[in-house]
Amino acid sequence: MGGWPRLDYARWRGTGGSLHMWTQIVGKFRLAQSPWVNHSWHATLYVNARGLTTGLVPGSHVSHEVQFDFLDHQLTVSNTLGVSETMVLETMPVAAFHARFLEMLESTGAATEFHGAPNEIPDPVPFAQQTWPGDYDPEAARDFWHAMVNVDRVFTHFRSGFLGKVSPVHFFWGSFDAAVTRFSGRRAPLHPGGLPALPDEISREAYSHEVSSAGFWPGGDGFEEAAFYAYAYPTPDGFEEAPIRPREAFWSPEGGEFLLPYDAVRRADDPDAALMAFLQSTYDAAADLADWDRAALDCPVGQPRVVREL
Repeated sequence: MGGWPRLDYARWRGTGGSLHMWTQIVGKFRLAQSPWVNHSWHATLYVNARGLTTGLVPGSHVSHEVQFDFLDHQLTVSNTLGVSETMVLETMPVAAFHARFLEMLESTGAATEFHGAPNEIPDPVPFAQQTWPGDYDPEAARDFWHAMVNVDRVFTHFRSGFLGKVSPVHFFWGSFDAAVTRFSGRRAPLHPGGLPALPDEISREAYSHEVSSAGFWPGGDGFEEAAFYAYAYPTPDGFEEAPIRPREAFWSPEGGEFLLPYDAVRRADDPDAALMAFLQSTYDAAADLADWDRAALDCPVGQPRVVREL
């Protein structure tokens, strides 16, 4: 694999639209079977050595795992009895993917009941009614996953430099992005809600405590290129004027967050260092302006086989 791949949004757009719906379908299966964990962490997907996975989804007698394989371009449903079903990932309507996935779940003994419409998009159409032609470009899907492998590596390195509560690196299928979040430990003001096709109680539970969050998404919603983002909730006064690195980063008034184009990271002499600078400088601004207890929360980034000093 090697290096940070070029992400061509024009080539990716159709594939990304299909994968957004497909990952929602798979993610909703995990959501329906998993006990609720704070901030909806029980519903997400994770980057693995072949694509994206649910991890082990608990069942009453048999547990399951669902994996998107972007090397061989297939979806696999496996259970803990050794039974598996596979579907080829190719151009198809969302309704066809949904129907085949339900068949795979039934064949492997998994529950097939979950919410049947997308979240976090305006005017959502139920999956079974999305019968228009889809799109799937294997090369675009593979490049997206290669980028996610790099993102996961750097985000994991960054999250190790914090002693407080910090999320794993999650892939959120609703917003179709990867994210890592640090928490001050203090309660946050009640979130206003109002996210499209998402019950307010979910967004309010997700933002129940103060956060500094960063993530990556492959483009859309008026920003037609892949980008990294960083925000704080609640947003402290002066956050938008903070000095952020690298120089290509900028404040987006529309989103209330800092953005850094993916291509600026890819083209940097040291892409990992450029992304770490963005993650660290946005966190520094959020934590300092909101008066987090940094002496108690911060620590050097972790090193392999080096135990934390007490």
